[in-house]
Amino acid sequence: MAPNEKVVIAFDLYGTLLSTESIAKELGKQFGQEKAATTAATWRKYQLEYTWRLNSMEQYLPFSTINQRSLLHALSENDIPSPSEASIASLMSAYDSLSTFPDVASALESLAKSTSVTPVVFSNGTDQMVRDSVHRSPDLSPHSNVFQDIVTVEEVKKFKPHPSVYYHLGEKMGKGKEGMGDMWLVSGNPFDVFGAKAVGMRACWVDRGGQGWSDKLGEGEMGTPDFIGKDLGEIVQEILKRSKVEE
Repeated sequence: MAPNEKVVIAFDLYGTLLSTESIAKELGKQFGQEKAATTAATWRKYQLEYTWRLNSMEQYLPFSTINQRSLLHALSENDIPSPSEASIASLMSAYDSLSTFPDVASALESLAKSTSVTPVVFSNGTDQMVRDSVHRSPDLSPHSNVFQDIVTVEEVKKFKPHPSVYYHLGEKMGKGKEGMGDMWLVSGNPFDVFGAKAVGMRACWVDRGGQGWSDKLGEGEMGTPDFIGKDLGEIVQEILKRSKVEE
C-alpha cells in the first residue's frame, strides 16, 4: 500500500459518534420505559465485557453475535422475559440506526472542509454492522461522505484494546508500525484511548460529562490522553490546529 502522508483521524463509532444509550428508546417500546435506560446500560456493559473476555482467552466471536448475546444477558439481569426472535431482530436492526451525540453533526461538517487529514471510522463492529450504521443512522448518514474509509477488527479477529487492531489500522492507512504517531484516535472510551497510546498513536478523549480523566491504570504521558475535549468539535479543531503546525 502506498504511504499516506496525511494525518489520520480515526473515530471510534459506538460511544463516540453514536450513543449506545439511544437504544433505550427501542427497548422502551418493546419492554416498557421503566427499565429501558438501565437495560441499555447493562447491555453496553456486557457487550464490552464479552470482548475483553474473548481477548483474554484468545478467542473471537463476531461483534454481531456478541451484541445479541449481551442483549439477552442484560434482559435476563433486569428480569425481562426472553424476547421473541422477531423482537431480537428488531433490536439488532435498531442498533444499526443509533442516534449520534448532539455535537457530532457540527464537528463532522467542519471536518468536511479540511483537506489536510484523512478521517476514518475505526470500530469493534463487523464490517456489515459498521457500514449499516454509517449509512443507515438518520443522524450519521448525512455525513457519511466525510469518512474516507471504514476499518473494523473483523479481519484481525481481536477487539480493542488489543495492540493488533491498532496496527491493523496503521496498515490499512498506509502508515505501518513506524507511522503510528501520524494517527489520532478520537474516542469516548478510556480503554480505547489506552490501547491507542500503548502502540504509539496519539489519542483524544471526548469528555462530554465534564468529569475529567480519572482512569488510573497508566502513569505519566502513556496514562493520559494527548487532548481532552468537552465535545467532538473542540477535539476536531485541536487536531486540525496541531496538524497545520506539524506540516
